Amino acid sequence: MTYVTKEQRKAIHHKWNQDNQGLSYRSFRKLAVPVFAGDGAIAVPWCGMWLCVETDGYTHS
Repeated sequence: MTYVTKEQRKAIHHKWNQDNQGLSYRSFRKLAVPVFAGDGAIAVPWCGMWLCVETDGYTHS
């Protein structure tokens, strides 16, 4: 299981609200994987791309 900060959870929820891709929020959140040498950043697949979510919630592709 990947540790996710409160700010990362908020960012993931925001993206899920934009397009849930037919997934429940919990299912979408479980897709998160740690980023190698990312200092706590996680990555989630969303709308055909991978989004990186930093520990402070900043999200980028």
